[in-house]
Amino acid sequence: MRFAPELGRLACDHCGAQAALDTQHAPEVRELDYQGALASAVSHPDMVETRVSECPNCGARVEFNDTNHAKQCPYCATPVVADTGAHRHIKPRGLLPFALAESQAHVAMSDWLGRLWLAPNGLQAYARKGRKMDGIYVPYWTFDADTATQYRGERGDDYYVTHKINHNGKTKTIREGKTRWKPRSGHVARFFDDILVLASHALPQKYTQGLEPWDLSEMQPYVPDYLAGFRAEAYSVTLDEGFAAARDHMNRVILRDIRFDIGGDRQRVHDVQTKVRDVTFKHVLLPVWIAAYKYRGKTYRFVVNGRTGRVRGERPYSAWKVTFAAVGVALLAGAIGYLIAINQPS
Repeated sequence: MRFAPELGRLACDHCGAQAALDTQHAPEVRELDYQGALASAVSHPDMVETRVSECPNCGARVEFNDTNHAKQCPYCATPVVADTGAHRHIKPRGLLPFALAESQAHVAMSDWLGRLWLAPNGLQAYARKGRKMDGIYVPYWTFDADTATQYRGERGDDYYVTHKINHNGKTKTIREGKTRWKPRSGHVARFFDDILVLASHALPQKYTQGLEPWDLSEMQPYVPDYLAGFRAEAYSVTLDEGFAAARDHMNRVILRDIRFDIGGDRQRVHDVQTKVRDVTFKHVLLPVWIAAYKYRGKTYRFVVNGRTGRVRGERPYSAWKVTFAAVGVALLAGAIGYLIAINQPS
């Protein structure tokens, strides 16, 4: 049986039988201590061992069970993904279940592909053929942290002075902009909740970020039944690498808070000292429909948010369409130039 997003239940494709998900003993979606995890203090119930197949082309590490084998990589369409054995890792604490069935995701992708300008005709044909898409639970880290920051900087207030100058025997008044700077120091504090960090190297962040926002408030406790009929990728971004990315996000937000606290028209920030406390994290899975399309030997990937239908991806360009468009623009520019020239007064 597989998890049917349109039903929210397990369903059999052969006989139509349905069954409720086994959520009776599902663990709560809870945070884990970050420092404890770095010290290898994650408890045994929070760890899991799965079979992992690693793609030799893109490096995706996709989990499989005993009855689910890969004929090609769902991320880059490379044939035959070799089994690399068991992988022990931190167990997912929560997930967002698929809300869109494959047919709905395919409609969203086809609509998106149909709106692409200068795309090869084969791309539209690919969309019309309704080729299979892969449902993947993509790994993410979420981080919570409490921060307190001391800063030192300057506040700039703009003002104007007027000058009278002599120009060709005439007196002109001009305004000159200046900035008055004053030293500033202070304190800002912020609690960060569920900073989302992609834990996969297989998908470019520019595409996964384009699938946001995710409705994390609907996060469900991790239950294996949700994965029935789908695949799940094992995280390849380590916990400390994920936290480093989260800190980059925190630093950008804190700098914005500091500039707001300084006020004025301009700000200079000279020194920032941030203390980060009570860092916790979760390993979560988010649903993505993926299609890989090969055009002239190159793979192009399309990803669909399995909750909202939002689409992002790579796209090829048709050489003859680009050439035709360029010639058309040149002819149009020439025609406009000719019309302007003949209508100029002699």
